[in-house]
Amino acid sequence: MGAVLSGFTIIWLIIAVGWIIGRFGVLGPDARVALSRVAFFVASPCLLFVTISESSLRAVLGPQFLIATLGALSTLLAFVLIGRFLLLKSRPGSDLMIGGMSGSLVNGANLGFPIAAYVLGDVALAAPIIMFQLAIYTPIYVTALDLLTRDQGSMPKVRPHPRISVLRSLGQSAVNPMIIGATLGLLFSWQQLSFPTPVQEAIELLAGASIPLMLMAFGLSLVGSRPLDKATGRRRDVFLAAGLKLILHPVLAWLLAAVVFGLDDHQVLVAVVMAALPTAQNVLVTAVRYQAGEVIARDTVLLTTIAAIPTVVLVAALLG
Repeated sequence: MGAVLSGFTIIWLIIAVGWIIGRFGVLGPDARVALSRVAFFVASPCLLFVTISESSLRAVLGPQFLIATLGALSTLLAFVLIGRFLLLKSRPGSDLMIGGMSGSLVNGANLGFPIAAYVLGDVALAAPIIMFQLAIYTPIYVTALDLLTRDQGSMPKVRPHPRISVLRSLGQSAVNPMIIGATLGLLFSWQQLSFPTPVQEAIELLAGASIPLMLMAFGLSLVGSRPLDKATGRRRDVFLAAGLKLILHPVLAWLLAAVVFGLDDHQVLVAVVMAALPTAQNVLVTAVRYQAGEVIARDTVLLTTIAAIPTVVLVAALLG
């Protein structure tokens, strides 16, 4: 437990540095975007490559990958069904989709890597869930939102045929820097390849910048946030999404890891901690893109981000 608390202390100290930078405008108004872009396009792909290339294929595409897939899609379905038939009957399908994503899409990059490194002891443990979200989940939700917003008038331009939407989203995933880094890592692990020493060391140096950049960018994003404004009329959506994210998703991960796959105690802890991560900021980006459920996405991201750390500490105390 001491190691877990120590790991979270490190994480929060770096987040605090980011918040201070943002609060006093040290790096200007575009600091969060700049740090996030460097992390996303350069440092994080390098980190994925290094960690996956040094791991076995089974560790990346094995049971943890399946648990991430089944847990997330089941949580998404739970939100849609509860919303449609019980609590949120008047919401359009696109809002339900955004709410379901808010309850099931985890912040694997910004917080997954740091928590895997400092709490679970191996940064590679975040790779399976990131691979699932980028390679499988992203094409699914992009295609679904294309269909759901087609007749709502939220997107003024002509919408493509569903088949084109699928191909486009698959193409976007294929050129995603994280997918490229992960795919190269899988290839190098499978074939036991390696770069020349100077190139490898340069990649490792860039990879080392990933976690500090992501945590500081996250701290910057907390400046000035005011969630759960009653006037938006979306509190029920937010609380449902946050509840599923922080409770149902980890419980499903535990059932899959411990009961269905029969993994050892540490692997069960890994599965549950990864599922207990807060909502990914990608959900808000997607909500803005489709002009659907923006308040739900924004507030769920912030609420789960605040609540996820004590949740993960509790999980680590119970299962660690």
